[in-house]
Amino acid sequence: MRRFLIVIEKAKGNYSAYSPDLPGCVATGKTQEETEKNMYEAIKMHVQGLIKDKLAVPKPQSISEYLLVQ
Repeated sequence: MRRFLIVIEKAKGNYSAYSPDLPGCVATGKTQEETEKNMYEAIKMHVQGLIKDKLAVPKPQSISEYLLVQ
């Protein structure tokens, strides 16, 4: 089991998401919750494809942090 960071961005009328550790793996949705669900499925499919093609699955390395700026 691996834990991948995802970034969710609000767009006009929907949300989009990507994972910095999985280039090209993206998803969209009408709500944040739908986007998270879709991204989960996208990551699952992406990793399964890498395994099927006998390619290395990247180790999650990205981290995030919020900074308080006044």
